[in-house]
Amino acid sequence: MNIDAKPPSPRRRLVGRAQSRPRIREGRPFPLGATWDGIGVNFALFSAHATKVELCLFDIEGQREIERIELPEYTDEVWHGYLDDARPGTAYAYRVHGPYAPGDGFRFNANKLLLDPYARQLVGDLVWDPAVFGYELGHPDGDLSFDTRDSAPFVQKCRVIDPAFTWGQDRRMQTPWDQTILYEAHLAGFTRLHPDVPEADRGTFSGLMADAVVDHLHALGITAIELLPIHAFVDDRTLIDRGLRNYWGYNTIGFFAPQPRYLATAFVNEIKEVIAHLHHAGIEVILDVVYNHTAEGNELGPTLSFKGIDNASYYRLAPDKRYYINDTGTGNTVNLSHQRVLQMVTDSLRYWAQEMRVDGFRFDLATILAREPHGFDEGGGFLDACRQDPVLSSVKLIAEPWDCGPGGYQVGRFSPGWAEWNDRFRDSVRGFWRGDDNMLADLASRLTGSAELFNKRGRKPWSSINFITAHDGFTLADLVSFNDKHNEANGEDNRDGQTHNLSANYGVEGQTDDPEIKAVRLRQARNMLATLLFAQGTPMLLGGDEFGRSQGGNNNAYAQDNPISWVDWAAVDEDGVDLLDFVRHLIRIRHRHPMLRRGRFLSGAYNEALDVKDVTWLTPGADEMTPENWHDTNGRCLGVLLDGRAQPTGVRRRGTDATLLLVFNAHVDMVNFRLPEVIGGTSWLRLVDTNLLPEDEDEHFSFGVDYAVTARSLLLFELGHRRQADVAASAAKLKKPNKT
Repeated sequence: MNIDAKPPSPRRRLVGRAQSRPRIREGRPFPLGATWDGIGVNFALFSAHATKVELCLFDIEGQREIERIELPEYTDEVWHGYLDDARPGTAYAYRVHGPYAPGDGFRFNANKLLLDPYARQLVGDLVWDPAVFGYELGHPDGDLSFDTRDSAPFVQKCRVIDPAFTWGQDRRMQTPWDQTILYEAHLAGFTRLHPDVPEADRGTFSGLMADAVVDHLHALGITAIELLPIHAFVDDRTLIDRGLRNYWGYNTIGFFAPQPRYLATAFVNEIKEVIAHLHHAGIEVILDVVYNHTAEGNELGPTLSFKGIDNASYYRLAPDKRYYINDTGTGNTVNLSHQRVLQMVTDSLRYWAQEMRVDGFRFDLATILAREPHGFDEGGGFLDACRQDPVLSSVKLIAEPWDCGPGGYQVGRFSPGWAEWNDRFRDSVRGFWRGDDNMLADLASRLTGSAELFNKRGRKPWSSINFITAHDGFTLADLVSFNDKHNEANGEDNRDGQTHNLSANYGVEGQTDDPEIKAVRLRQARNMLATLLFAQGTPMLLGGDEFGRSQGGNNNAYAQDNPISWVDWAAVDEDGVDLLDFVRHLIRIRHRHPMLRRGRFLSGAYNEALDVKDVTWLTPGADEMTPENWHDTNGRCLGVLLDGRAQPTGVRRRGTDATLLLVFNAHVDMVNFRLPEVIGGTSWLRLVDTNLLPEDEDEHFSFGVDYAVTARSLLLFELGHRRQADVAASAAKLKKPNKT
């Protein structure tokens, strides 16, 4: 079937008034999108295969179509025109003409109103009416049929914006990677229930800059907040039918526009205010971005934007061009091998980095972005574009290095300059603390930055984004409270979500009043948080884990825009407050001790010139680990001696950092660990014992002492020197007795 849709005449006026001069001039083919220059608006839209493009103007609410104007010029595959009486606030969209030939990859249908891929703001909501599909639902020919209904009443529109904003003295933070601590949070769910956020601002950008929220983040000590997708996205029809809606936001329909319901005001500059506030508090802003697919789905999905503008250019199509390559598992895959599509993605990134002053990006299913037709390519167009771009190469770039396509798992294979989510860290740490067999060697690798994955081509330990929990999966509280997922609220009979959670409930599934079980769970949460923050690499906390947020065992809350996912600030109990104090204590220690965040991989090799080993692995008897110890199936206790005298940079010189001793005990019983003697020191100052509260930890211990390490607990000691030990001894005389 090959149909060229024929809507009303392009210059037909939908409301009457005399036209004394042409409504539109030629304008320019760049920049793409709708650009206000202080006098009028230039409109430019890429489509390599369209035969005609109409600009549709709407009333201020985007409800009533006022006028259709044919874009008069076509230059370098860009349709463009200039309206000197258009202004910021103008609501618009496009109708694009061309062949409807799905078998050839073309799905033009001018009856369907289309969003501008470069729109800076969207108006209204999508209504799932049959008219939003390019074909007739229920027709025997399926997507080969052609639907003539007008979709305008049911789809969102675009809005022209004025980007002017006074930033004052704000500058991008550029926190060094080795000092970075990420905090992953959902913009809306983080403040939806916050009692100290004005009610009208809860769940919006404005809510994120409330004093109570910024103060919490600042006091916690994190350096960057990583926000789940804020780009405009669609609530899936299947979710709406189940009474749910898209919560996480991994279903983008506009790469330049924010999600409308996240705005408390009518102006996108609200986002700039938030970023300025967070920068002032010393906090960077990282955006989780989804450039791998769009909300238009496969051949049976709606026609909302890209599909109707130039389907064959924007998407990777199968050899039978009626169908889509689905490396994302969502129905389609964005075609970054096309120059104009690659330009759109990099233009979007630069817009957020320059205009919005975002400090970095986390790329969902990033393997897709580096996949060329022949497969994953570390030198592919997108990665090369980021590497050479003076803007993008200067911000933080974080890859989720996997997808469900062929060769999808690529952890450790991204270009220098990129950091990557390291799921090996997550699984190793969970498995070790759960008490799994044969975990010592794996744990040692994760503690030293996963060098086997990242120590190549000059990459640094910070390249490994270490995490225990993330939005996808159990929260930390649920990780130590549930053996199994409980996703019944998702309406999929608990079939969805990960089954390999490496979790444990320690005797009771879910909530319990048993004090012994609660104590073990709290200590295990502390153990994993301390492991995360004391390991080499870049740590990432999941928002709410610092005080024990639970999702009731739901490990796939993607559609739960309700109290299941929202952070319940009022529900933080005494244990949650203690955990929060503990996390703040851990972060202060990490900031204070560079040995926990070295810029060089720790290898354990002896440096003959400096007479030092950067890391030494110890048995409970303070002996160096042997191959037999490493391969002991039942080995669950490990000491890690980090020598602060080790070479800190490429310059051959001794370090001056504090020497630290970490002890990990995942046994279900107490273990006596002998504190080793270290040349130049006098004793060991206890900084952390996950069986104690922070105020009980500051105490010195002599070399050779057998320290009783509580079952399932972690210790951190700092090597004491003579003067330090004398001062501590004097202070101990005035110290209150320890709590029991």
